[in-house]
Amino acid sequence: MCGIAGFSGNFDEIILKRMNAVIAHRGPDDFGKCWLRTEQIGFAHRRLSIIDLSSHGHQPMWDKSNTALIVFNGEIYNYQELRDDLIRDGFSFNSHSDTEVLLNLYLRDGTSMFSAINGIFAFAIFDKRNKEMFVARDGVGVKPLYYSEASGGFIFASEIKAILQELSVSRVINPKAVVNHLAYLWSPAPDTILEDVRKLEPGHALIVKKGRIEKKYKFYDLPYGQPIHSCSIKQAEEKTQYYLKQAVSRQLISDVPVGAFLSGGLDSSAVVALAMEAQPDTRIQCFTIGLHGSGMDEEGVVNDLPYAKRVAEYLNVDLHVVNVGPEMILDLEKMIYHLDEPQADPAPLNVMYISQFAREHGIKVLLSGVGGDDIFTGYRRHYALMQEKHWAWLPGYVRKGLTAITKNIPQNQPFMRRAAKAFHYANLDGDERIASYFQWLNFANVLDLLNEEVKNELGEYCPNEILLQSLQNLPGSTHTLNKMLYLEGKHFLADHNLNYTDKMGMTEGVEIRVPLLDPELIAFATTLPVHYKQRGRTGKWIFKKAMEGVLPKEVIYRPKTGFGAPLRSWLRNELKEMVDDVLSQESIRNRGLFDYARINRLRRLDEDGKLDAIYPIFSVICIELWCRIFIDQPLQN
Repeated sequence: MCGIAGFSGNFDEIILKRMNAVIAHRGPDDFGKCWLRTEQIGFAHRRLSIIDLSSHGHQPMWDKSNTALIVFNGEIYNYQELRDDLIRDGFSFNSHSDTEVLLNLYLRDGTSMFSAINGIFAFAIFDKRNKEMFVARDGVGVKPLYYSEASGGFIFASEIKAILQELSVSRVINPKAVVNHLAYLWSPAPDTILEDVRKLEPGHALIVKKGRIEKKYKFYDLPYGQPIHSCSIKQAEEKTQYYLKQAVSRQLISDVPVGAFLSGGLDSSAVVALAMEAQPDTRIQCFTIGLHGSGMDEEGVVNDLPYAKRVAEYLNVDLHVVNVGPEMILDLEKMIYHLDEPQADPAPLNVMYISQFAREHGIKVLLSGVGGDDIFTGYRRHYALMQEKHWAWLPGYVRKGLTAITKNIPQNQPFMRRAAKAFHYANLDGDERIASYFQWLNFANVLDLLNEEVKNELGEYCPNEILLQSLQNLPGSTHTLNKMLYLEGKHFLADHNLNYTDKMGMTEGVEIRVPLLDPELIAFATTLPVHYKQRGRTGKWIFKKAMEGVLPKEVIYRPKTGFGAPLRSWLRNELKEMVDDVLSQESIRNRGLFDYARINRLRRLDEDGKLDAIYPIFSVICIELWCRIFIDQPLQN
């Protein structure tokens, strides 16, 4: 788990040094760079040593024949089996690292190497034989990878801030991404907040030659197009438990101690329980957040700490608690800096604090429960979607009436906000309604916030475009719930949850692993009948059945809670001075993205409980803070 950066084109060694320096937090154990002047190739690397802690794992790494050079960020969980296969095929090794396995796998299989890999990765390989660079990102998007085609050539890195060390990369804001962040709080790949910087989509690869992308292709997609398997409840339970155990067991591979997040929810608790089962002689160090302060009820945030303590006691693991309160918001700018993208969600702060605390306890690998909700269901929108059968048959004019009613529902309480959101897009049909569940603010309200110049730049753009295009990858017969789960994994998970999970862990030099996103587990989950996932109000139904006897029932069947913070209270109290500054008339006018009067009106509607807009307002704040950090300030490293 590391940080990578590099280029193909007319750049020099100075940019490698700057890029490497600005991502030093990703790899505090070692660093390296290689500039091939004649080939116009440069690679830089920061190392977090997890497997093969010796100097033999140093990167950039050449193979033994000096044919190919690699920089790699990630973990290959089946690297030992692959290594044995490669040795049988005549390959030899200088190290015991998974990096060298990946490099030799490329030399054996070329660009068809992905079918053999179980792991998370972002890498670049330069092949001297054809003078090409091969760049790829794992199928689910656990590891980030950004790139830009600048005037000097192609440049890539684990983080945007590294790419911005090259001054020829434009700082022009991407208006489509602004709209995306206001509507969703994140921007679907490939768009980022900058016009000239792209995210490589999960499961995609690039062939780069002489500083230009020659080919881009998809090698993996979430397998929701495959047939649904008919199986008994007992069979489904047993298979679910089998794939869960296999996933957790393979991700325990490490030459350093492995700890875990433990919120007391099903996902993290199941991961810890199965890790204990796989390594019964190891006492796992677990970490959780204890929140204190006002505003928790207004946000609908439930304190997880009592549940985490209950699970820790039940499983006999050590639980370390990070106690935080409103003071955590003082780290908002630090959070945005490390996220690289202006994601409007305070949850990343929790990940950062836990990672920091884990590192202080000598732990630099943490297991996480991220992904359970995205493959087995678990979010409120999954339940809401399944309830559509009770009203979706209504005539269009009646559904439009339901949408109109939502505008008059008071939204100053969590229940009322959820009720309003359930029918806010009732007037839409088919895939458009599925995509709309991901919006925090509808497109008309988003447009209303923008100044006229930005609106003109947008043309006919609508934020649902990318999501609707994604759904075209699925057969028309795909169940609506599986369509939503496809969007969860392809966009919400990759562009939101996994981005902040990686970035906040690596801020503190901690690798976060996500066993619930093991590709074999995902492949199995996509074949389950939908009523084994969402059954009535119960999400993750088959997952919960599989964990009976492994965890206490009060943990398995506890109500779903968010991994968040009392944002509404913070913005109106602790952060009010900062909010007034960032959203002032002068600030809004100088940035030139938004209309001050309309932003002010949105704030009033939210404060009066007439519109649930606290997160879009927070998004405007995060966009402005992002601009102050990355556009207004001189480059820092």
